[in-house]
Amino acid sequence: MRKKKLRSLSQRQAFVGRLFVYPWLIGFLIFFAYPFIRSIIFAFSELDLTPFGLKLTFIGFKNFIKALQEDPTFIQYLTLEVTNTIVNIPLILMFSLFIAILLNQRFKGRAFIRAIFFLPVVVMSGALLYVLESNTMEQFYIGAQTGMAMSNSPFVRGIDFRMFLIQITGNIPFVRPLIDAINRIYEIIWKSGVQILIFLAGLQSIPSSLYEVASVEGATPWESFWKVTFPLLSPIILVNVVYTVIDSFTDYSNDVLRYILEVAFRRLQHGYSSAIAWLYFLILGTILLLLVIFISKRVFYISE
Repeated sequence: MRKKKLRSLSQRQAFVGRLFVYPWLIGFLIFFAYPFIRSIIFAFSELDLTPFGLKLTFIGFKNFIKALQEDPTFIQYLTLEVTNTIVNIPLILMFSLFIAILLNQRFKGRAFIRAIFFLPVVVMSGALLYVLESNTMEQFYIGAQTGMAMSNSPFVRGIDFRMFLIQITGNIPFVRPLIDAINRIYEIIWKSGVQILIFLAGLQSIPSSLYEVASVEGATPWESFWKVTFPLLSPIILVNVVYTVIDSFTDYSNDVLRYILEVAFRRLQHGYSSAIAWLYFLILGTILLLLVIFISKRVFYISE
């Protein structure tokens, strides 16, 4: 009788789990399955517009070879995005963990401070982020030469400080690393909201009894962090690494994605755009797979 009840409970849990999966599966089959398959066909074909409609000509791997050997723009954008992601991942994770530890403490106004750090995630959209990221270095140089320094910009992102650096140094290439550092700080804070919440959930899931035992054994707060907090947060770190990589590679300000859209809808090279999109997806998947394999070997789970 007891086994029967357990079996029925497991069946109910499995049914509830399937209910959460079905909406995504149905949506994928209705809206994404057909474009997904067509994009694979386009990647190996050349698409031409004729008076009789679209004409597909199978060309094999020529689009992929062109992307890797004949298109310097794609290689440049891809290298830039991979480099930025490699640099941003540890910075975002360290900043998110540091802020999560602070927000996990008990103090007045804690909910308000948490909302402030999560606010960029709430208001962030592709269009808004694109506007914020549109303040490029070239625009700033033009402003510096005319003495305006983009004073009419509705968004202030350290522009006055960068103008001050240029005025006192008179050498724009010299201050470029400092300007890039200022922009990177902004980007890291902007993209850390979800990671902070995930780390907060992980911190609150750690049993307080472990800290009590560590305190009885004479461990300092610093030792408790490295012996208790950090090992138990290793699964959360893995989740945040995967999320950060995907978020970085699929961000609207990503130069590779914008280049794919340009090739598809401005140059009307749909076959080539599908090829570089799939090539980009495969590179992203390979990076994720390597990171998951590397980090999973160092993830610590509490044995029950």
